[in-house]
Amino acid sequence: MRSSKPYMIAEIGVNFYDTAKALGMSPLETAKLYIDKAAEVGIDCAKFQSYKAGTIVSKNSPAYWDTTKEPTKTQYELFQKFDSFGKKEYRELCDYTHSKGMDFTSTPFDYASADYLFDMVDFYKISSSDLSNVPFIRHIGAKGKPVYMSVGASYLSEVDEAVRALKGVGCEDIVLFHCVLSYPTDPKNANLRIIQTLKRDFPDLRVGFSDHVAPDETMMTLAVAYMLGAEVIEKHYTLDKTLLGNDHYHAGTPEDFKKAIDNFKWIDKVLGNAEKTVLECEIIPRREARRSLVLTRDMKAGEIIKREDLMPKRPGIGISPRYTDIVIGRSVKMDLAEDTILTWEMI
Repeated sequence: MRSSKPYMIAEIGVNFYDTAKALGMSPLETAKLYIDKAAEVGIDCAKFQSYKAGTIVSKNSPAYWDTTKEPTKTQYELFQKFDSFGKKEYRELCDYTHSKGMDFTSTPFDYASADYLFDMVDFYKISSSDLSNVPFIRHIGAKGKPVYMSVGASYLSEVDEAVRALKGVGCEDIVLFHCVLSYPTDPKNANLRIIQTLKRDFPDLRVGFSDHVAPDETMMTLAVAYMLGAEVIEKHYTLDKTLLGNDHYHAGTPEDFKKAIDNFKWIDKVLGNAEKTVLECEIIPRREARRSLVLTRDMKAGEIIKREDLMPKRPGIGISPRYTDIVIGRSVKMDLAEDTILTWEMI
C-alpha cells in the first residue's frame, strides 16, 4: 500500500453511474475514467461500494438524504439504480486501479461482497451504517486484512464494541474514521475535535476522517482534520458536482482533491521540525539583530567600567548583555571611543 501522509481515499462509490449516463458512456468505462482522473492528481486509493439492493435494505426503507438533490423516495429504489456490478466488474476495476499505481478497495454491504472482494482489496472499509452489525464486523475482521471503519452516528461505547469485535478475531490493523452521517454535513456539525477524542481513547489505532462537508474554495475542512491528527482522509469523489444524485453535491472533484493534497504539503512544510534550534536562515539575522555591550563615552586605558558606561546595542558581535555584571568593575586595556562595541580582548 502507498504510504502518503495523510493517506487520501477517493470515495467513488457509485457516482460513476450518473456520470456515465450524462456522458453517454458505459458505467465500467466511466469508472475507469474516475480512476484516471484520481491518479492524475495524486490520490492514493480508489474506493467503490459493493452491494445489491435486496441485501442492503428493505423495500420500504425511507430516504434520509436531501431529496432536493436526490429525489428518490426510498433507499431500495436508490440502491437498485446502482447495483449492477459484481465480482467480474470489481476485479477489472481492481486490476485497472493497481495498474495506475493506486490502491483499491470497495465497501462491502453484504457477506457475499465481503467474500468475493477478499483477493482484490488492499484493505476492507466498513461503513458507519454497519457499526452495530457486529457479526458482519467479525466476519470481515477474521479475513486477516486491515480494516478501516467509519464511526458516524454512534456513541463511543458502540465504537468500543466494534473495535473489540475486530480485535477478538485477530484484527489489529484498524483505522477509525470520524464521520458525521449527514449528507451534506453542515460545517457547524463537522465536530472535527472528535478526531482528537478517538486518538485519545484508542491510542493504539490510527484515526482518520471520512468527510461529508461540501467542498469550500480552500478545502479547509480537510486541512483542519489533518492538523488535528487525521492520518487517513476519505471524501466522496465526482467528476461533476452539478449532477443530480445522492453523492455528487457534497463530493470533491479532482481539482478539489488536488487543492487538498497541496494544502497537506504546505502544512507539512510550515509545521517543520519540533526541535528548537537556530536555523541556517537565522544565523545572520541572529548576529545582526541581537545586542552587544557598547560604550556610552570615550574611555582611557586603565579606566574602570561603570554601569552607566554601558548600553546594549545591535549588532551582537561583541560581549552579550548577559555578561553585564561581569564587565562592570573591570578596566579597559586601551583607549576606546564612544560607541565602541566591546569584546573580551578590550577589557
